[in-house]
Amino acid sequence: MSILRRTLLLGGPLSFASSFASRLGAAEQCLLPSADRSMQRELDAALSALGLSGAVRGKRLGVSLMDVSDPARPHYAGTNDHEMMYAASLPKIAILLAGFERIREGLLSYTPSVREMFTRLARFSSNADASRAIHTIGFEYIAKTLQKYGLYDVRENGGLWLGKAYGGPNDYWKRDPLHNLSHGATAAQVARFFWLMDQGRLVNERFSAEIKQILSNPGIHHKFVKGLDGIPNRRIYRKSGTWRNWHADGALIEAGDKKYIAVALMEDPRGGEALPRLIREMDRIVAGPAI
Repeated sequence: MSILRRTLLLGGPLSFASSFASRLGAAEQCLLPSADRSMQRELDAALSALGLSGAVRGKRLGVSLMDVSDPARPHYAGTNDHEMMYAASLPKIAILLAGFERIREGLLSYTPSVREMFTRLARFSSNADASRAIHTIGFEYIAKTLQKYGLYDVRENGGLWLGKAYGGPNDYWKRDPLHNLSHGATAAQVARFFWLMDQGRLVNERFSAEIKQILSNPGIHHKFVKGLDGIPNRRIYRKSGTWRNWHADGALIEAGDKKYIAVALMEDPRGGEALPRLIREMDRIVAGPAI
Protein backbone atom coordinates (compact mmCIF):
# COMPACT_ATOMS: atom_id res chain seq x y z
CA MET A 1 0.00 0.00 0.00
CA SER A 2 1.43 3.39 -0.98
CA ILE A 3 2.10 6.12 1.55
CA LEU A 4 -0.48 8.41 -0.07
CA ARG A 5 -3.05 5.62 -0.01
CA ARG A 6 -2.33 5.04 3.67
CA THR A 7 -2.68 8.78 4.24
CA LEU A 8 -6.19 8.75 2.83
CA LEU A 9 -7.22 5.69 4.79
CA LEU A 10 -5.70 6.38 8.18
CA GLY A 11 -6.69 9.98 8.83
CA GLY A 12 -5.80 11.22 12.31
CA PRO A 13 -2.23 12.57 12.53
CA LEU A 14 -1.76 12.06 8.80
CA SER A 15 -4.71 14.28 7.99
CA PHE A 16 -3.19 17.35 9.58
CA ALA A 17 0.23 16.29 8.26
CA SER A 18 -1.04 16.48 4.71
CA SER A 19 -2.82 19.77 5.43
CA PHE A 20 0.58 21.41 6.02
CA ALA A 21 2.12 20.06 2.83
CA SER A 22 0.82 22.84 0.60
CA ARG A 23 1.54 25.64 3.11
CA LEU A 24 5.20 25.22 3.98
CA GLY A 25 7.32 28.37 4.01
CA ALA A 26 10.77 28.81 2.49
CA ALA A 27 12.59 27.47 5.54
CA GLU A 28 10.37 24.44 5.75
CA GLN A 29 10.91 23.63 2.06
CA CYS A 30 14.69 23.44 2.59
CA LEU A 31 15.26 20.01 1.09
CA LEU A 32 18.47 18.03 1.31
CA PRO A 33 20.65 18.19 -1.80
CA SER A 34 21.02 15.21 -4.10
CA ALA A 35 23.73 12.75 -3.17
CA ASP A 36 27.26 13.78 -4.09
CA ARG A 37 28.61 10.82 -6.06
CA SER A 38 32.15 11.06 -4.76
CA MET A 39 31.07 11.42 -1.14
CA GLN A 40 28.56 8.61 -1.57
CA ARG A 41 31.27 6.27 -2.86
CA GLU A 42 33.48 7.13 0.11
CA LEU A 43 30.65 6.58 2.58
CA ASP A 44 29.71 3.24 1.01
CA ALA A 45 33.34 2.12 1.07
CA ALA A 46 33.69 3.14 4.73
CA LEU A 47 30.56 1.20 5.72
CA SER A 48 31.90 -1.86 3.96
CA ALA A 49 35.37 -1.52 5.53
CA LEU A 50 33.77 -1.26 8.98
CA GLY A 51 31.92 -4.53 8.44
CA LEU A 52 28.52 -2.83 8.37
CA SER A 53 27.34 -4.06 4.97
CA GLY A 54 25.02 -6.61 6.55
CA ALA A 55 23.34 -3.95 8.67
CA VAL A 56 22.95 -1.80 5.56
CA ARG A 57 21.41 -4.64 3.53
CA GLY A 58 19.10 -5.53 6.40
CA LYS A 59 18.05 -1.89 6.75
CA ARG A 60 19.18 -1.95 10.36
CA LEU A 61 21.48 1.02 9.77
CA GLY A 62 20.55 4.43 8.39
CA VAL A 63 23.22 7.07 7.81
CA SER A 64 23.34 10.68 6.62
CA LEU A 65 26.48 12.72 6.06
CA MET A 66 26.41 16.35 4.94
CA ASP A 67 29.39 18.62 4.34
CA VAL A 68 28.20 22.17 5.06
CA SER A 69 31.66 23.79 5.08
CA ASP A 70 30.54 26.01 2.20
CA PRO A 71 26.93 27.03 2.95
CA ALA A 72 26.33 27.78 -0.73
CA ARG A 73 27.53 24.34 -1.86
CA PRO A 74 26.58 21.59 0.59
CA HIS A 75 27.47 17.99 -0.23
CA TYR A 76 25.34 15.05 0.87
CA ALA A 77 25.52 11.27 1.07
CA GLY A 78 23.12 8.84 2.67
CA THR A 79 22.37 5.16 3.10
CA ASN A 80 18.91 3.98 4.15
CA ASP A 81 18.47 7.61 5.11
CA HIS A 82 14.70 7.59 4.56
CA GLU A 83 14.15 4.40 6.56
CA MET A 84 12.29 5.30 9.74
CA MET A 85 13.67 3.58 12.82
CA TYR A 86 13.16 3.61 16.57
CA ALA A 87 15.44 6.38 17.85
CA ALA A 88 14.98 6.37 21.65
CA SER A 89 15.97 9.79 23.04
CA LEU A 90 17.20 11.39 19.82
CA PRO A 91 13.68 12.78 19.02
CA LYS A 92 13.98 14.94 22.12
CA ILE A 93 15.34 17.53 19.67
CA ALA A 94 11.70 17.93 18.62
CA ILE A 95 10.94 19.25 22.11
CA LEU A 96 13.47 22.05 21.63
CA LEU A 97 12.06 23.09 18.27
CA ALA A 98 8.44 23.07 19.44
CA GLY A 99 9.39 24.72 22.72
CA PHE A 100 11.00 27.68 20.98
CA GLU A 101 8.10 27.91 18.53
CA ARG A 102 5.82 28.21 21.55
CA ILE A 103 8.13 30.81 23.10
CA ARG A 104 8.16 32.82 19.85
CA GLU A 105 4.36 32.79 19.80
CA GLY A 106 4.25 34.12 23.36
CA LEU A 107 2.67 30.92 24.69
CA LEU A 108 5.62 30.00 26.91
CA SER A 109 8.01 32.22 28.87
CA TYR A 110 11.71 31.51 28.39
CA THR A 111 12.64 31.61 32.05
CA PRO A 112 15.94 30.35 33.52
CA SER A 113 14.13 27.25 34.77
CA VAL A 114 12.80 26.48 31.27
CA ARG A 115 16.29 26.91 29.82
CA GLU A 116 17.73 24.58 32.46
CA MET A 117 15.01 22.03 31.71
CA PHE A 118 15.82 22.17 27.99
CA THR A 119 19.55 21.89 28.71
CA ARG A 120 19.18 18.85 30.96
CA LEU A 121 16.95 16.98 28.51
CA ALA A 122 19.40 17.69 25.67
CA ARG A 123 22.88 17.37 27.20
CA PHE A 124 22.13 14.71 29.79
CA SER A 125 19.04 13.21 28.15
CA SER A 126 17.03 13.65 31.34
CA ASN A 127 13.81 11.68 30.95
CA ALA A 128 12.12 13.56 33.79
CA ASP A 129 12.85 16.94 32.16
CA ALA A 130 11.86 15.66 28.71
CA SER A 131 8.51 14.43 30.02
CA ARG A 132 7.87 17.66 31.90
CA ALA A 133 8.69 19.69 28.77
CA ILE A 134 6.50 17.50 26.54
CA HIS A 135 3.48 17.96 28.78
CA THR A 136 4.18 21.70 29.07
CA ILE A 137 4.34 22.13 25.28
CA GLY A 138 1.77 19.51 24.28
CA PHE A 139 2.04 16.40 22.12
CA GLU A 140 -0.14 17.76 19.35
CA TYR A 141 1.73 21.06 19.25
CA ILE A 142 5.02 19.15 18.90
CA ALA A 143 3.60 17.00 16.08
CA LYS A 144 2.20 19.98 14.22
CA THR A 145 5.50 21.83 14.54
CA LEU A 146 7.42 18.87 13.11
CA GLN A 147 4.98 18.70 10.21
CA LYS A 148 5.14 22.45 9.67
CA TYR A 149 8.89 22.19 9.16
CA GLY A 150 8.58 19.06 7.04
CA LEU A 151 10.51 17.07 9.63
CA TYR A 152 7.71 14.52 9.67
CA ASP A 153 6.40 14.13 6.13
CA VAL A 154 4.28 11.25 4.87
CA ARG A 155 5.74 11.80 1.39
CA GLU A 156 9.22 11.17 2.80
CA ASN A 157 8.30 7.99 4.72
CA GLY A 158 7.93 9.85 8.00
CA GLY A 159 10.80 11.41 9.94
CA LEU A 160 10.98 12.77 13.46
CA TRP A 161 8.12 11.60 15.66
CA LEU A 162 7.46 12.00 19.37
CA GLY A 163 4.33 10.16 20.44
CA LYS A 164 5.26 9.16 23.97
CA ALA A 165 6.86 10.91 26.93
CA TYR A 166 9.77 9.38 28.81
CA GLY A 167 8.16 8.10 31.99
CA GLY A 168 5.50 9.26 34.41
CA PRO A 169 1.75 9.79 34.20
CA ASN A 170 -0.02 10.42 30.90
CA ASP A 171 3.01 8.99 29.13
CA TYR A 172 1.38 7.86 25.89
CA TRP A 173 -0.11 9.92 23.08
CA LYS A 174 -0.03 8.47 19.54
CA ARG A 175 2.38 6.24 17.70
CA ASP A 176 3.70 7.26 14.31
CA PRO A 177 0.87 6.40 11.88
CA LEU A 178 3.18 5.05 9.18
CA HIS A 179 5.45 2.77 11.24
CA ASN A 180 3.79 2.50 14.67
CA LEU A 181 6.81 4.00 16.45
CA SER A 182 6.62 5.96 19.69
CA HIS A 183 10.02 7.68 19.25
CA GLY A 184 11.05 7.61 15.60
CA ALA A 185 13.38 9.23 13.13
CA THR A 186 14.93 8.97 9.71
CA ALA A 187 18.56 9.91 9.26
CA ALA A 188 17.62 12.35 6.49
CA GLN A 189 15.16 14.31 8.62
CA VAL A 190 17.54 14.49 11.57
CA ALA A 191 20.15 15.85 9.16
CA ARG A 192 17.61 18.45 7.98
CA PHE A 193 17.00 19.52 11.58
CA PHE A 194 20.70 20.23 12.11
CA TRP A 195 21.00 21.90 8.70
CA LEU A 196 18.09 24.24 9.39
CA MET A 197 19.59 24.97 12.80
CA ASP A 198 22.97 25.79 11.25
CA GLN A 199 21.28 28.11 8.75
CA GLY A 200 19.39 29.94 11.48
CA ARG A 201 16.08 28.69 10.10
CA LEU A 202 14.69 26.78 13.08
CA VAL A 203 12.12 29.25 14.44
CA ASN A 204 14.42 32.22 13.79
CA GLU A 205 18.11 33.06 13.85
CA ARG A 206 18.15 33.89 17.56
CA PHE A 207 16.45 30.68 18.66
CA SER A 208 18.44 28.54 16.23
CA ALA A 209 21.57 29.83 17.97
CA GLU A 210 20.01 29.08 21.35
CA ILE A 211 19.14 25.50 20.30
CA LYS A 212 22.71 25.06 19.08
CA GLN A 213 24.08 26.28 22.40
CA ILE A 214 21.81 23.91 24.32
CA LEU A 215 23.07 21.00 22.18
CA SER A 216 26.72 21.87 22.90
CA ASN A 217 28.92 20.38 25.63
CA PRO A 218 27.35 16.89 25.63
CA GLY A 219 27.11 15.38 29.09
CA ILE A 220 27.16 11.75 27.91
CA HIS A 221 30.46 10.40 26.60
CA HIS A 222 29.57 7.68 24.11
CA LYS A 223 28.83 7.09 20.41
CA PHE A 224 29.87 10.15 18.33
CA VAL A 225 31.40 11.96 21.31
CA LYS A 226 33.54 8.94 22.18
CA GLY A 227 34.59 8.49 18.55
CA LEU A 228 35.77 12.08 18.18
CA ASP A 229 37.55 12.13 21.53
CA GLY A 230 41.23 12.81 21.04
CA ILE A 231 40.83 14.37 17.59
CA PRO A 232 41.93 18.00 18.02
CA ASN A 233 39.85 21.02 17.11
CA ARG A 234 36.42 19.39 17.12
CA ARG A 235 33.25 20.96 18.49
CA ILE A 236 30.12 18.84 18.57
CA TYR A 237 26.48 19.82 18.96
CA ARG A 238 24.51 16.60 19.33
CA LYS A 239 21.68 14.49 20.63
CA SER A 240 21.88 10.73 21.01
CA GLY A 241 19.52 7.95 21.97
CA THR A 242 19.87 4.43 23.37
CA TRP A 243 17.34 1.75 24.25
CA ARG A 244 18.12 -1.96 24.23
CA ASN A 245 19.48 -2.75 20.72
CA TRP A 246 18.68 0.66 19.26
CA HIS A 247 21.43 3.25 19.04
CA ALA A 248 21.10 6.72 17.54
CA ASP A 249 23.22 9.83 17.25
CA GLY A 250 22.92 13.06 15.31
CA ALA A 251 25.28 16.03 15.36
CA LEU A 252 26.61 19.18 13.80
CA ILE A 253 30.40 19.02 14.02
CA GLU A 254 32.82 21.89 13.52
CA ALA A 255 36.30 20.75 12.51
CA GLY A 256 38.52 23.75 11.89
CA ASP A 257 37.59 25.18 8.51
CA LYS A 258 35.32 22.20 7.88
CA LYS A 259 31.80 21.66 9.19
CA TYR A 260 29.51 18.70 8.72
CA ILE A 261 26.35 16.99 9.89
CA ALA A 262 26.43 13.29 10.76
CA VAL A 263 23.52 11.02 11.67
CA ALA A 264 23.39 7.29 12.35
CA LEU A 265 20.46 5.13 13.45
CA MET A 266 21.23 1.50 14.17
CA GLU A 267 19.45 -1.57 15.47
CA ASP A 268 22.19 -3.87 16.73
CA PRO A 269 23.40 -4.96 20.18
CA ARG A 270 26.89 -3.78 19.15
CA GLY A 271 25.70 -0.40 17.94
CA GLY A 272 27.40 1.35 20.82
CA GLU A 273 30.72 0.00 19.55
CA ALA A 274 30.00 0.64 15.87
CA LEU A 275 29.00 4.31 16.06
CA PRO A 276 32.31 5.62 17.48
CA ARG A 277 34.16 3.88 14.64
CA LEU A 278 31.63 5.16 12.10
CA ILE A 279 31.92 8.81 13.13
CA ARG A 280 35.72 8.66 12.80
CA GLU A 281 35.30 7.52 9.21
CA MET A 282 32.68 10.18 8.51
CA ASP A 283 34.99 12.79 10.02
CA ARG A 284 37.82 11.58 7.79
CA ILE A 285 35.66 11.82 4.66
CA VAL A 286 34.91 15.50 5.28
CA ALA A 287 37.85 16.81 7.31
CA GLY A 288 40.64 14.50 6.14
CA PRO A 289 42.82 12.13 8.19
CA ALA A 290 43.20 13.06 11.85
CA ILE A 291 46.65 14.33 12.70
